[in-house]
Amino acid sequence: MMDGATIQPIAEGILESQLQAVSKIGTLLNDPFVAIIEMLEKCRGKVIVSGLGKSGIIARKMAATLASTGTPSFFLHAAEALHGDLGMIGPRDVLLVISNSGSSMEVISLARHAKSFASVTIAMTSNPSSELAVLSDAVLLVPAVMECDHLGLAPSNSTTVMLVMADIVALTLSRKRGFSTEQFHRSHPGGALGRSLGNDGRT
Repeated sequence: MMDGATIQPIAEGILESQLQAVSKIGTLLNDPFVAIIEMLEKCRGKVIVSGLGKSGIIARKMAATLASTGTPSFFLHAAEALHGDLGMIGPRDVLLVISNSGSSMEVISLARHAKSFASVTIAMTSNPSSELAVLSDAVLLVPAVMECDHLGLAPSNSTTVMLVMADIVALTLSRKRGFSTEQFHRSHPGGALGRSLGNDGRT
């Protein structure tokens, strides 16, 4: 059984591992990243974000952040898409599929079939040679990192870098669009945040 003296250094080691993983994102904010931001800004439909498992959780959060900061967006479950939900995708939409490995059967199948539906497909993955990346029109790279659990298996560092990259994309788009406090308030009138903005959308 661990005592406090043992627990603290374990926790600090996990934190340090996560910080190091996130620090690797900076090298990927390059010309291909800029091109993807411009691609998303030109979207005349919705940005549909998809994934499976832990990547699906990140995809759901990314879609929510995009939608609340000026980019119309929704989440599409990668498995459900193959059972009728592909019909949610329109020819003006951009599909962004998240998969760390880029090798999950469901996301590969989704990217393959989406070519008949979406205007553009973007893969967010750490593996630029993966089948998902090859099937997509553009690749948003995230760092290839080791997980920080003691087994090196549980999605942790990989999902952290995906989440941070997702926020970078959404908030860069928001800034580029000139998204205002008033617009934010219109999409977020409830809760403490909505109340803090006031009825006129100003702090």
